[in-house]
Amino acid sequence: MIGVLGAAGVTVPHLAVMDVMTDFFGSIIWLIVALGVLVTFHEFGHFWVARKMGVKVLRFSVGFGKVLWRRMGKDGTEYVIAALPLGGYVKFLDEREAEVLPAEQNQAFNRKSVGQRIAIVAAGPIFNLLLAVVAFWIMFMVGIPELRPLMGHVEGVAASAGIQPGDTIVSIDGEQTSTLSHTRLALIGHALDRSDIPVVVMDANGIESTHTLPLSQLDDSFQEENLLADIGLNPWRPERAPIIDQVSPESPATIAGLMKGDEITSIAGQPVTDWGYIGPLIARHGAAGKDLAIQIRRNNQEQQLLLQPIQSTDSGPERLIIGISAAALSIEQQKQLDTIWMQLRYPPGKAFSKAYSETWRLTTTTLGMLGRMVTGKASLKNISGPITIAKAANQSAKMGLSSFLFFLGLISLSLGILNLLPIPVLDGGHLMYYFIEWIKGSPVSDQTQAAGQYFGLFILAGLMSLAFINDILRLFN
Repeated sequence: MIGVLGAAGVTVPHLAVMDVMTDFFGSIIWLIVALGVLVTFHEFGHFWVARKMGVKVLRFSVGFGKVLWRRMGKDGTEYVIAALPLGGYVKFLDEREAEVLPAEQNQAFNRKSVGQRIAIVAAGPIFNLLLAVVAFWIMFMVGIPELRPLMGHVEGVAASAGIQPGDTIVSIDGEQTSTLSHTRLALIGHALDRSDIPVVVMDANGIESTHTLPLSQLDDSFQEENLLADIGLNPWRPERAPIIDQVSPESPATIAGLMKGDEITSIAGQPVTDWGYIGPLIARHGAAGKDLAIQIRRNNQEQQLLLQPIQSTDSGPERLIIGISAAALSIEQQKQLDTIWMQLRYPPGKAFSKAYSETWRLTTTTLGMLGRMVTGKASLKNISGPITIAKAANQSAKMGLSSFLFFLGLISLSLGILNLLPIPVLDGGHLMYYFIEWIKGSPVSDQTQAAGQYFGLFILAGLMSLAFINDILRLFN
């Protein structure tokens, strides 16, 4: 996972039509690449185990809809690439779907034991989990940049817990947090549950101390996307006066009338005493295309301006920007900044261990978030569709191989977990039926399976609709 110093102080590039089109087509291409790998790996799991169990595979399809390419293999399987890359399927020989020749009945899927059918269906999600481990393994061998969880300005519930600027977070509720990304992951569930937790920090002298972080005191204004800022934990940044050095042409700042030399004194009524406050305050109080009040000091006179932040289009996680930059860091400040960056790179054996740990960490977090969404503790806005996934694929590809590998592993993990949910039409739904058959000694009735299919399609259609709605709302908000 990647920790990035997000700030408003990044110069905004000119948003020409060419930039937008490049971003659009880049997102489409990298979405196809990512989904192609994920779907192929998932369906190959079903295919490989089915063949090992003696089941005849009639078709192996990556994608749905119109066939773009097909080839009949010597093994009797038709291999297909179809136009819509949002899934795929493996079609088995099955007496419930078509007449089967007597000589081939022993190769029919429905003739296999319950245990064999369970193994075949479970293989797809399991292969996705294996792909996640492999992606993270390669990522850790290649090396990925991360930020240490060194805190700068501390306020709110974090300050009330006694955490100080300059403290490094060592562990949260017993979970080691060597990076800023792991700190976020360790905090999110507890923040949503509003549970007080022990936090171990280490000060600048290397002395460790334990503090109770009173997350039960978080109010209704808490937002998951502003996790650290709403808790009062602001990652360390070099101290710089909030004085504008450059304003990008045609940016929100230029349109609002901000100029070189202006000192930003407050954002949305919140005081700004350091350049590092600007990014978090814009993220917390701003919205793309919505007015945001900025107080400035120009020629010793206070002025208030309104501007409308925009979403960044450069590489890295999406963030709100206004098109201003600060003066360059001094040599000493740059040295300080370099000390909080680390490159996570390991030899193969250690990298595999780290990949397994990362997979487990993300699996437990994902399952926890799913459970909290069901109970209403987490927002359904966390569900993303193909538009958000496409943009994330493009952004991660821009950031380099290790970032794309992390994205690929994360999406593969999510796909594996989603498919194991006990929803009819998904692999987990079929597994549920087979486990019931295993227990009761006879298959679930055709009527029950048919009703389950309709129910599953209804649930799946609802989830897909919600995902598309969330995607569209992110585009316009």
